[in-house]
Amino acid sequence: MTRLSLARLPDLPAAVRRPSYDPAATRIGIVHLGVGAFHRAHQALYVEDRLEAGERDWAILGASLRAPDTRDALAPQDGLYTVLVRSGEGERAQVVGALRTLLVAPEDPEALVRAMVDPAVRIVSLTVTEKGYCHDPATRNLVEDHPDIRRDLESPQAPVSAPGFLVEALARRRAAGVPPFTVLTCDNLPANGDTVHRVLTRYAALRDPDLGAFVAGEVACPSTMVDRIVPATTDADRAAVRAALGVEDAWPVVTEPFTQWVIEDRFPSGRPRLEEAGAQLVSDVAPFELMKLRLLNGAHSTLAYLGYLAGHETVAEVMADDAFARLVAGLMDEATPTLAVPPGTDLAGYKRSLLARFRNPSLRHRTWQIAMDGSQKLPQRLLGTARDLLARGAPIPHVALGIAGWMRYVAGTDERGRPIDVRDPLSERLRRLVGEAGLSAERLAPALLGVREIFADDLPRDPRFAAPVTAALGSLIARGAAATVRAAIQ
Repeated sequence: MTRLSLARLPDLPAAVRRPSYDPAATRIGIVHLGVGAFHRAHQALYVEDRLEAGERDWAILGASLRAPDTRDALAPQDGLYTVLVRSGEGERAQVVGALRTLLVAPEDPEALVRAMVDPAVRIVSLTVTEKGYCHDPATRNLVEDHPDIRRDLESPQAPVSAPGFLVEALARRRAAGVPPFTVLTCDNLPANGDTVHRVLTRYAALRDPDLGAFVAGEVACPSTMVDRIVPATTDADRAAVRAALGVEDAWPVVTEPFTQWVIEDRFPSGRPRLEEAGAQLVSDVAPFELMKLRLLNGAHSTLAYLGYLAGHETVAEVMADDAFARLVAGLMDEATPTLAVPPGTDLAGYKRSLLARFRNPSLRHRTWQIAMDGSQKLPQRLLGTARDLLARGAPIPHVALGIAGWMRYVAGTDERGRPIDVRDPLSERLRRLVGEAGLSAERLAPALLGVREIFADDLPRDPRFAAPVTAALGSLIARGAAATVRAAIQ
């Protein structure tokens, strides 16, 4: 079948939305690192709105820092791809033209650095996942002995890490007298702009103290909060897009109707009018970020670990079990006292909307996909909530169960004894700890709590934390996830 391309746009069915502007006539103003499904279903759509409105200097150059899959799929399509929005009421398709150029960093790191040095580029945005910043989630500091960081310090002109690319491009812009771009992280890090600024400043200082001072004083890293559920694309999704468009799209993305982007309004070199595309430009992102991390992301991880252990493939399947739905509602209620709610927010309505979104049967968001990289996610999704509740003298039964779910999951076998494909930057270390401790809560819980990068020093020493986590893990091992969840909601 014919592939999607600029030449095929006029032939698409009338119901399919497509660019009304000429994508080839736009100018690259944003470089995006980590051009995966989430970026293409979220930030790129906000940019697409502004290109449609006539702001033609903000097209995107997308770069993959690891694999060539996205480039290989989309380059033959002139960068075009389809966003399929699904709900219980049906689906709608939109072809997006905002992504104009695609690079694969390992193939030609110099090409990516040169692109970032271009004075027309005023924003470099990122969705490289929590592990892509080479930082310690417990301390938010750069891991200076990270293999990628060591390599970049030895050969800074040919970087491999996200911090390495950003700082090399900033150094070259500085040398050429070009103002720095704004670094716009869109990953789920606590105080993500501040965290990234800290990481970049330290890395730059390790290269050269003057460069570190420049990054510290001159480079803006506004904080953001992003929210949209974007499952991994399946062959069935590709078939649905093929039927809707009448042409082949090698890598469409599927998502839900809901989308939110809250951005600290700090862009010294300029920005598109994203507020006119529906983004919220604010002076302080922190309340929005905390609400999302602790209610949506904390609930998502809890559903993923416990649901996977109970044999559920997708979040919607987990939510169809009333006991799990009640558990996650209880988790949200437990976390609520730790939140500084943004003014005008209907918190009860927000929690109801999350439960409805989790139940969306049209999205096959796999529990295994959400369960990836738990060592990087737990600190901001569940452990911060635990710390704040303990500081208030409050119990943490639901949070403890979510953490215990992670521990039982990384034990590496499900409740039928089948192996679990645990994907995590610390997977080898976790596997070794599990092998030494065995499937005993009294041995396994202390072993995993001893991983400083996740739990730091305070939580393992606090019996109000360690005891309920160990007890919940014991129940998961002895009784299984479904029975443990049912008992927890009584």
